[in-house]
Amino acid sequence: MGILTEDMKRTVREQRLAYVASVCPDGTPNLSPKATTTVWDDDHLVYLDIRSPQTRENVLANPSVELNVVDPVARKGYRFKGRATVLTTGPLFEDVLAFYRGRGLDYGPEAVVLIRVERARPLVSPAYDRGRTEEDVRAEFYAYYDALNRPKAGRPEVGTAA
Repeated sequence: MGILTEDMKRTVREQRLAYVASVCPDGTPNLSPKATTTVWDDDHLVYLDIRSPQTRENVLANPSVELNVVDPVARKGYRFKGRATVLTTGPLFEDVLAFYRGRGLDYGPEAVVLIRVERARPLVSPAYDRGRTEEDVRAEFYAYYDALNRPKAGRPEVGTAA
């Protein structure tokens, strides 16, 4: 068994969107959404580099990354720290492309980025600290975002509860 639990794998596969943090050459953070993120095996996550030259450049210079994958409705997920490898050719690159093509990918990415997860921790909203259940948190989320989709007169003001 690797570092990734079954719940971590389920969350990543269901959500697909990860926010990848890398470090720019000047030491500042770079955060980039990756909607192709998935589980490769028990110790690795993978995403396609479709159009992120800054993230790719950062990872090539410093492979330390963190990925956050969160279910926005449940307001919980995981943070994954590890080391990224950028692949542009080779058998593993081809295997990953075949995996994505089997799921409908019809364009070529700039690269494949494989992350060896070294540490994984849960991310949980403070809403749960106040005794709310996941069902409560989900209901609150849906009420708020349903209100945002109403005509302007029915929308809640920013920063107020629905």
